[in-house]
Amino acid sequence: MQNEKNRFLTIRQVAATGILSEHQLRLMAKRNELPGIYVGTWFKVNFPLLVEQLDRKSMEVKTR
Repeated sequence: MQNEKNRFLTIRQVAATGILSEHQLRLMAKRNELPGIYVGTWFKVNFPLLVEQLDRKSMEVKTR
């Protein structure tokens, strides 16, 4: 598990991991599909929850 300091990342930081593009992450945030919170005007993504969410979605696709 990641340490607590890296649990919440900006959208740009998440995009830099290569998991999804910045554009896709911003669209997800706009549709309230991205786990995280607003800190002022910055959206901080709960990275471990995002990974879990994407894992669940990928499993749904495989079982269809």
